[in-house]
Amino acid sequence: MQFSENWLRSMVDPKMTSDELSHLLTMSGLEVEEVEPVAPPFSNVVVAKVLEVAKHPNADRLNVCQVDAGTGTLLNIVCGAPNVRAGMKVACAMAGAVLPPGEDGKPFEIKVGKLRGVESQGMLCSARELKLSDDAGGLLDLPEDAPVGQNFRDYYQLNDLKFTIKLTPNKADCLSVLGVAREVSALTDMPLKPPSFAAVAVTLEEKLSVKVSAPDLCGRFSGRVIRGVNAKAETPEWMKQRLERSGQRPISALVDISNYVMLELGRPSHVFDLDKVQGGLEVRWGRKGEQIKLLNGNTVEVDEWVGVIADDRGVEALAGIMGGDDTAVTLETQNIYLEAAFWWPQAIQGRARRYNFSTDAAHRFERGVDYATTVEHLERITALIVEICGVSGQTAVGPVDDNVVNLPKRAPVHVRTARAAKVIGVALSDNQIADIFTRLGLRFAREADGFAVTAPSFRFDIEIEEDLIEEIARVYGFENIPALPPVAANAMRIAPEDSRSLFTIRRQLADLDYQEVVNFSFVEEAWEADFAGNLEPIKLLNPIASQMSVMRSSLVANLVANVRYNLNRKLNRVRVFEVGAVFARDAAVQDGPLSVAGFSQPKRVTALAYGSVTEEQWGQETRNVDFFDIKADLEALFAPHSLRFIKAEHPALHPGRSAHVLLNDKTIGFIGELHPRLQQKYELPLAPVLFEVDAAALQKRSVPVYQEISKFPPVTRDLAVVVPQSLPTQDLLDVFHAEKASNESCRVLQAIVLFDEYRGKGLENNEKSLAFRFTLQDTQTTLQDDKVDAAMAAFVAAVHKKYGAKLRT
Repeated sequence: MQFSENWLRSMVDPKMTSDELSHLLTMSGLEVEEVEPVAPPFSNVVVAKVLEVAKHPNADRLNVCQVDAGTGTLLNIVCGAPNVRAGMKVACAMAGAVLPPGEDGKPFEIKVGKLRGVESQGMLCSARELKLSDDAGGLLDLPEDAPVGQNFRDYYQLNDLKFTIKLTPNKADCLSVLGVAREVSALTDMPLKPPSFAAVAVTLEEKLSVKVSAPDLCGRFSGRVIRGVNAKAETPEWMKQRLERSGQRPISALVDISNYVMLELGRPSHVFDLDKVQGGLEVRWGRKGEQIKLLNGNTVEVDEWVGVIADDRGVEALAGIMGGDDTAVTLETQNIYLEAAFWWPQAIQGRARRYNFSTDAAHRFERGVDYATTVEHLERITALIVEICGVSGQTAVGPVDDNVVNLPKRAPVHVRTARAAKVIGVALSDNQIADIFTRLGLRFAREADGFAVTAPSFRFDIEIEEDLIEEIARVYGFENIPALPPVAANAMRIAPEDSRSLFTIRRQLADLDYQEVVNFSFVEEAWEADFAGNLEPIKLLNPIASQMSVMRSSLVANLVANVRYNLNRKLNRVRVFEVGAVFARDAAVQDGPLSVAGFSQPKRVTALAYGSVTEEQWGQETRNVDFFDIKADLEALFAPHSLRFIKAEHPALHPGRSAHVLLNDKTIGFIGELHPRLQQKYELPLAPVLFEVDAAALQKRSVPVYQEISKFPPVTRDLAVVVPQSLPTQDLLDVFHAEKASNESCRVLQAIVLFDEYRGKGLENNEKSLAFRFTLQDTQTTLQDDKVDAAMAAFVAAVHKKYGAKLRT
């Protein structure tokens, strides 16, 4: 919303500077984005009158003018403008004047000098030379009543500022100069002087037939016939100035008047060429297949979702958006039909955007325009048309035809004084609140605990108690609300010793050469099916995009998308991780400060590696990352805890290269290589390897416990056993650890490491040989061979008994 400060001050004139006014508006919620002068600085330019014009004796394109600048003596000025003529009023830069900078960026000073041998004592100015517009067609032609000798800046009101304010969608009542003036009046308690106008005398009985067939589209439709107007009339200079300073380009008198009243009162209206209207008008919803050529030149097709104004020929206007070209006024128009209506906001919202354009009318109607003043505003437009375009003895004005069919019903909104005081943080009295409501023009009735407030017809943003509390706070002044620190009992909480922070986990993953990524929790529905096997994901009611329509139950899909993004940018080695929440249905979850009933939101830690193990280098042979590299990273994260890996299948992982991750016999996640089907579908040259585990399990850690360090040397023994190929190595390790726990002689075992697997000559086709290295050590004495042999024999007997394992010979 852009407007002239002088225009605003004509309705309310607060006793404050422009900067103070800007600050006041911003602090009340009408954010002032920009304040700029309407014209650049220049000096010593006055209104002058050209008395004589003679040809320059030495130049065909120059004229020598005798100019009266109100100094008592005539000035001799050489001028090359094509429109200079005797008797015209112009802007004259006197000798010593400083004009706005030219293309070189330097101010232009006017001096007495000779042009082609003739002395010139000043300069007659065009609008472009004064930087008022880009029009370089000739001198600025001023009205006949312009006072000679007056400072041109004062005459043209150039000591004015343009305010540009950024309005929130709920402040549609401020989309006019009157609306902003109402706000300033309420904030400063200064009297409001709205535009005054009287009803125009009716001199014609003619009415145009209007039928409102869609009360859910149009609640009120007011119009009148005016005959005998002069569409070629010149728009007054004062109106042009206000339009230009509000960001509107003057077009023609009839159009300019309609735009002016829209800016002044917030009332979009439309002027039809009456002679082009076929029959009467009907306000209705569109019909599929109907078309209209709009004023912007676009031809669009309407349907049942778009409101229209139609005549017997077809659609003539998009309701509340834009008029049609067929009934547009031109400079030849003599008879018009003037319309002002109330369109329901929900019937206009989104319609203009559907056709990829926006209009000032749609911007206002979709937010809500005063439904009670269509007739009064119609009278204002009529008065201006008669004043500017009227022809004496010819212009005839018909009566206002006011069709009221369906207006909003305003129910009182209750606000409690105690509630307002609590929310705002200031002890406000009933009298203070009543004064604020009075200044805002809100009708109210006092109640035992507060007020019942009825919103005026121009306010569409007051529906609940909080809306009124906001109004009270705005007028009271946000700056007047004291900034008090919160008062609450605070206690320092010591972090549990057996838990580590997610920040620590992030840092550990970064130390392992992973880069953190942060992705949306909203994903494609297809991703949930592909990467989580989730055919019934949690769907969003209002997704921000079609490809972000469900909540994720796994982080894997996001990381695969990150890999694809980087591969498309020629980065062939990717190691990423994410710490984030996943979402699943869980009837056991109850509402809480950080929970929503029926949905669990656990945090997961997921990491993915793609490409080579390390960056290319001379000291290590290049190879691609594999399952065991990622397994080692995962074990390093959980150290000193020991993890178990059980072969399992997962929708996102390779059937033979995936496993569940167990901690203390509880499944906490999965690890594996991406499924070949998904690798092909998502166009990945190599298969990424990844893991996903519960963040809560990863945060748990063991409290350090003292253990005696042995002073005696360790003993190592190698043991190779032959077992069926289908037997997992983990099963043998479980038997060894169980034997250590149950057999006193095996307590000296410190570590077991698998160092070899053999299949081939000397073994059956279904057999394999696994070689383990046992480290044994006692804290009290040096181990003797007999004790070591007994422990090893016990280990061999245990695996033989459980799985039939035999020593390899």
